Amino acid sequence: MADQLYLSLWFPNFRLESLPQALVGVMRQFAIIAGDKRVAAASAYPIDFTESPTYQRIYVNDERAAESPDTAASAIELAVAEATEQLHEDMAYEFEMTWHLWYPEGSSPSNPPRPSDDDEDPDDEDLEDSFDDVAPRKTPIPFPGQPGSPALDSLWKRHPATVRILGFGPEFDQSGYAQNGHIRVDFGLDTPWTLEDASVDEAATKHIQQNVEMLLAFTLLVEKQCSISSRLLWTESGEPLAEKLIARLQKVH
Repeated sequence: MADQLYLSLWFPNFRLESLPQALVGVMRQFAIIAGDKRVAAASAYPIDFTESPTYQRIYVNDERAAESPDTAASAIELAVAEATEQLHEDMAYEFEMTWHLWYPEGSSPSNPPRPSDDDEDPDDEDLEDSFDDVAPRKTPIPFPGQPGSPALDSLWKRHPATVRILGFGPEFDQSGYAQNGHIRVDFGLDTPWTLEDASVDEAATKHIQQNVEMLLAFTLLVEKQCSISSRLLWTESGEPLAEKLIARLQKVH
């Protein structure tokens, strides 16, 4: 069963004034993996998430659009500075960014896996070129086939998936940072990493592994570059993610 996936981060001797810088640091690491330095949306919530946001901005990031103040403002540093201009201890600051993950045909973040012959996939990108930019590895992640081969293009495609990066003031949601982290990364459903379709062939397993490697690469970059004191990758149900990943990747035959 699909489950919500989170990464919680805690920082040593953390103070509210350091939250914007910490957010920028985490978002920069995500941008390295995603290959996109732009923020899609930003919001600020008072008290808890039952309240309406006091600040909200959606950025125009269409690559075909001409450069404008709005597209320029979607840069990580500018978006964080604007959203956190008024820092309050009972506020949470949320930033949406996007990366591209592998999904089987008929499945995407907005279209959970189900049998369907009616789904129409968007045009594929130059997969090999774009994937070279998203994972900080000494050797590229291997592709099971070249773009255009039926085994690759007819069954699996890369779709944009939204990730939400949140920074919490110490009094937001009754000091919820103690459980959620000073910063929490919401990956959405764990479907791209733990697809539970019983029939999983070798090619499907390679795509799942590629998704897993992106997740782990981001987590390790944050650990290395962001001076955190602790981190926790967890699911909403409490089911150990590592066990689900191992079971999924072993289910080939």
